[in-house]
Amino acid sequence: MKQYSIKDIARLSNVSTATVSRVINNNGRFSEETKNKVLDVIKQTGYKIDDSARSLRTNITFTIGILVPDIKNPFFADLVQKIEELLFTDNYSTIICNTDKNEEKEKAYLRMLENKKVDGIIVISGAYQHGFKFQSSLKEIPYICIDREPENFHNTVFISSNHYQGGLDAANYLFSKGAELPAVVVKKVSTSIASRIAGFKDALSEHSIKFTKTNHELKLINGHSLEHFLKKNPQIDSFFAVDDDIAMELVKALQEMGYQIPQQIQVIGFDDVPAAQLITPKLSTVHQNTHKIAETAVDSMMKALNGQNEKGSQYLVPTELIIRETTK
Repeated sequence: MKQYSIKDIARLSNVSTATVSRVINNNGRFSEETKNKVLDVIKQTGYKIDDSARSLRTNITFTIGILVPDIKNPFFADLVQKIEELLFTDNYSTIICNTDKNEEKEKAYLRMLENKKVDGIIVISGAYQHGFKFQSSLKEIPYICIDREPENFHNTVFISSNHYQGGLDAANYLFSKGAELPAVVVKKVSTSIASRIAGFKDALSEHSIKFTKTNHELKLINGHSLEHFLKKNPQIDSFFAVDDDIAMELVKALQEMGYQIPQQIQVIGFDDVPAAQLITPKLSTVHQNTHKIAETAVDSMMKALNGQNEKGSQYLVPTELIIRETTK
């Protein structure tokens, strides 16, 4: 198979080698028609662009780092997959870093991504109560935060589901279906989960119920803690779990205690993971639009890489109640 050179591409495209170089590096002036003509010739000839050489010349690697707190979590896995697909369409490769919600591991990955001179970083929520902060010493690396709030909003773009509205809607739906005293179930609190709880609390306030951690918040550890909570608060007739894993764990524990769901106790979760439809009864939950979140994140990253300053922008993606069998 013939090995084509940049001079061959220029000759076949009827342009100069300098123009071919500008098109390849996406740098300088050329028309859309010229760009398409050169790219067509490159595709037809199978010309291989030397990415390492191009990176040395331009300081551009066409690589994006993605920090994810738990790649086994179905919600995060789905979101990362959608981001990767969109970036690949834009001719960017990805380095996916699973931090395991470990801050030291996160710092190590950030140093690694910095040394690899990635063009940008997308940071997805972790179980942290403080904001994300990053500053590269090698080159200015733009970063986008999804769900986890940045320490300084002016340095980045923040994209999130409307977690507050999701929590508010979940609690209000329980009230609309006859609940008189819902409780929230939580394990660890991140910035996104804090917003869900805030929405839940405001719904209680709208129904003249004063929220207290003793009476309205359960940190689900095992069936024993649930049994103790319900004995202490027998008036509880429904639960809002801050994520689907907790909700499914809760449903199982309630069933083992002999409760009929939703007749005696209603349960609603958050995330709409695939397993939510596999349990019996099927889980009512709050759906997050991962496609819209991924699309917004990649669009914001491309704008940042092209010099369009959106720093300080915030995007809240609407959630949607999905009613199944654990609610009336």
